[in-house]
Formats: sequence, structure tokens, C-alpha cells
Amino acid sequence: MSSFPRPIQVLPHRAPFLFVDEITSVEPGVSASGRWHLTGDEWFFAGHFPGRPTLPGVLMCEAIAQMGAIAVLVGGHHEGKIPLFGGLDSARFRRQVQPGDTLELEVQLGRMSARAGKGSGKALLNGAIACECELMFVLVDA
Repeated sequence: MSSFPRPIQVLPHRAPFLFVDEITSVEPGVSASGRWHLTGDEWFFAGHFPGRPTLPGVLMCEAIAQMGAIAVLVGGHHEGKIPLFGGLDSARFRRQVQPGDTLELEVQLGRMSARAGKGSGKALLNGAIACECELMFVLVDA
């Protein structure tokens, strides 16, 4: 059994917009990793694209950001705060992700202050980069 909290215990997100299923490691304020298991029942696959269901790239970026929020929020250093997107840079999409795939999510935090921070992350599919991006976030009251 994992000693890490469940994502729903850390993040304010709820279905259908909670994209992290499992936390596999976390160093509060530094890094976090986890998984998103795509079943094919997710709401977006029906329309993106009929006959060729593909995970939208922007949702991979959101999943990476949610993993980053876990790195920020675990440990209680920012209790009562929510990290919100402040910016997204250098997003690159390298692999298509389909129903049945599991994304491994990894985030490293960079500079942080009491009000904002930066990080970089990636989503891997079978060990190969599916998406990578740089994140900027602001901390607001929950």
C-alpha cells in the first residue's frame, strides 16, 4: 500500500476534471510523479476524434499541472491556497495517447515564492515522452 495521499485528498479538482489517479512519489515543494490511467470512458474521447479517440494535448498539460499542484500542496507549506495556471511555455506533443494507455506524469518545481512559482513537467507513454511543458502558476486563496 502506498504511503502517499490519494490525489483527491490533495487537489481541489473533481471528476470529470481530476486527471491524476495515483501519486507515486512526492518531495514537497520540489517534485512529484504519478499516473493517469485512461480507460476510454472519459468524456472527451467521444468527440476527439470519432473513430480515432486521442487524448487532447491541452489535457496532458493540465494533468502535468495537476501533478505540479500536488508537489506544491503536499506538506502543508501552502495550506489554504490553490495553484492556478499563470502561463504555459514550450509545450511539445510527441506521442498520441489513446484509450487504455497509462501516462506517467513527472514534475520538477523551480523558483517559488509565497505567491507564485515555476516548474517543468512531462507525460511519458511507455517510457517515451508524449508531452513536455514549462509551467507558471500563481497561488490564490482557496
